[in-house]
Amino acid sequence: MSFFGKYNGTSNTRLLRMERLIWILIYGGLLTLVLAWFTENTQATSATGLYAVGAVAVAMGLVVFYLRSLQKEE
Repeated sequence: MSFFGKYNGTSNTRLLRMERLIWILIYGGLLTLVLAWFTENTQATSATGLYAVGAVAVAMGLVVFYLRSLQKEE
């Protein structure tokens, strides 16, 4: 018996799209934040915009993650 139950995904296409969108937003936002961190020394104004875009993407991913947790499998 394992601690985590086996999760094979969902067959509901709407929920599947939400799950994919969550990871795209979170990982894309984190990648953008890392890119902004590397460009901070050479182009400060571009880095500020990238920080903002990355933070918004991660925040949106977390909001969709919360909304997905409220949804029930049918």
